[in-house]
Amino acid sequence: MPAMKQSLAQATRSPKALRLREQASARAALLVLAVFLFGLASGAYWYHHATKSAPAQPSAEKTIVLSDITKAVLRRLTSPVEIRFYSLLDPASVSDSLPAFAGRVDQLLSAYQQEASGRIKVTRFNSPSDANAQAAAADGVKPFNRDKGNVCYLGVTVAQNQQKESLPQLAPEWEAAVESDVTRAIVRVMGAQPASSLVAVAQPDSATIEEVKRAVPNLASVSVEEGTRILREAVLKDFAAAADEMDLRLKEAEQRVTDAQGKSEAEQQAARKNLQQVQLGQAEKLKQVAARLQAQITTLQQLKKE
Repeated sequence: MPAMKQSLAQATRSPKALRLREQASARAALLVLAVFLFGLASGAYWYHHATKSAPAQPSAEKTIVLSDITKAVLRRLTSPVEIRFYSLLDPASVSDSLPAFAGRVDQLLSAYQQEASGRIKVTRFNSPSDANAQAAAADGVKPFNRDKGNVCYLGVTVAQNQQKESLPQLAPEWEAAVESDVTRAIVRVMGAQPASSLVAVAQPDSATIEEVKRAVPNLASVSVEEGTRILREAVLKDFAAAADEMDLRLKEAEQRVTDAQGKSEAEQQAARKNLQQVQLGQAEKLKQVAARLQAQITTLQQLKKE
């Protein structure tokens, strides 16, 4: 038995095992970063594709960790902000994923309330009724599934005094963007911009305006929601290209780590440092793509106001 334990311990410390663990860790970290950056860059508009299905069971409670940017925004609140969450769903006409998604949004808003230490109040409307439906409509939340059964609403309104911002229609396919959109809505009702390049976007320049016009050639005839969808679909291609390049460079860097096994400690450290640099470089490219998307969405909104 001691010999078997020693053999297992040696196997887990072998160069191949160490390399596999390092590869898995690097890929997982980059995947999480890519999802976060894309969500942070997405605009404040949501799209719904409902399919008829049975109601889903509520998801288990889990700890929600807000981003550092959201925490910084909440720390800057000087007066209370109300978040009104409308989750009025007809079990007979919505997909399985929608109630579960609504539950996760509810948990996220609870995290806002807890982090803000009394400066965020969350009011929930989750019982279908005429009064709640009227309140949702008054807050700009969009109805859906009217032709399939009872009308449904799933949206968020952020309000302070006379200022109000709404996310009119939430959808599971844009779940990665929920936190960033809610945080930007809070920023707008407060009339301030957080000191972060990922949230605060500079005034659009002529180059960004031209990018938007090329991506949305029929700009005058499309809505902001439709234009935002077009921009998002276009940027997905850039993310795919960046991901392909990332994968190639990561494989090369990982091979260098593998080749360095059994060599001097200095050579192994150099290989690992190169892998870290590749990870950081590719993450920066994803960040740039995300920031460009946010700038385009902001420019689109301003052009449509003119």
